[in-house]
Amino acid sequence: MVAINQKKNLNFGENPPEINLNSNLKRWFSRNIGLWKSNRTYFFEEVQKTYNLCMNINIQALENKSEWESHYKFTWHPEKTYDFFEENPQYKERGEMRAFIKGHQLIRENFYLSNDGGISNIKQVDEHEMIFESSYKDWYIIEHTRLVDTDNYRFRVIYSWNKNKLKIVENHHEIKIIK
Repeated sequence: MVAINQKKNLNFGENPPEINLNSNLKRWFSRNIGLWKSNRTYFFEEVQKTYNLCMNINIQALENKSEWESHYKFTWHPEKTYDFFEENPQYKERGEMRAFIKGHQLIRENFYLSNDGGISNIKQVDEHEMIFESSYKDWYIIEHTRLVDTDNYRFRVIYSWNKNKLKIVENHHEIKIIK
């Protein structure tokens, strides 16, 4: 009887993978909280043009009612004025996105290139890297985000397809400014 009770206590409820996944995702997202300086390179396939710019990204944890739902707010603005935003008006020069984790998904109020809400599926590569896979309108996007050097740096690479054609490749090298 004792062995059965001990085994029962190790089950962590009916859905142990979700609980473990949620706590792993919460821990990974909490490591991203803070202000980041994001040095970006955008490669546009159609115009064969490359842009370099620097953005500031602030990631905040928001209070929420559910212990298992972690809510976040992402805000961004450029370090200086860039022609990039005039030449590419689909990109938002500054903005805000709110999102929360539910299971293995990031539920977004809106996407960067759209005001539409949606879902990003999350795949965990290891304790330092996550892959976000999103689809909305005619876009399919894969984003790899890796934390480096005790979470002081991030490297992100984003591939964006529109109507099954690769349109944009982005590299972001980010430095944490404020924790």
